[in-house]
Amino acid sequence: MKIHVIIILIITFTVFTNESYSQSSEELFNRAVSKEQSGDYAGAIQDLSKAIEINPNYAIAYQYRGYVKAILDDHREAIKDYNKAIEIDPNSQNVFFNRGMSKSKIDDHRGAIQDYNKAIENYNEDADAYFNRGLSYGILGQINNACRDLKKAHEMGRFDARKLIINFCN
Repeated sequence: MKIHVIIILIITFTVFTNESYSQSSEELFNRAVSKEQSGDYAGAIQDLSKAIEINPNYAIAYQYRGYVKAILDDHREAIKDYNKAIEIDPNSQNVFFNRGMSKSKIDDHRGAIQDYNKAIENYNEDADAYFNRGLSYGILGQINNACRDLKKAHEMGRFDARKLIINFCN
């Protein structure tokens, strides 16, 4: 009888202890955000990876891990995370814009333009998407498209587009 009670106590303690110390994917995500904001990028990536391990369909964790990797200029790995976020949730806010920025950084301007198109389609009032798409068009020599987007971005409040408009669109 004592052995059964001891075994039950051990099982109860083990279950209780594991539940007490395990962290949810959301808790890990929130901790990762805090770490990223304090500059602990490696710690943020580690926590986001754990959150994804717990919940492999956690689109925002993939997106945020991609964002942190982009901060570290690891754009090819960031794009992989953005791709996975899009696969899980194609309507995830900002993911197309972020992937477009990473594609621009690795000189995939055609791919960046496609992503900025999607970002604009999802949220038409994104001056940054117009501005960045304009830059990519300009790099590809598509000056008319570049000027159209830079003017739109300027109208929407991206006043730094003015200098580019004056230099390239007149």
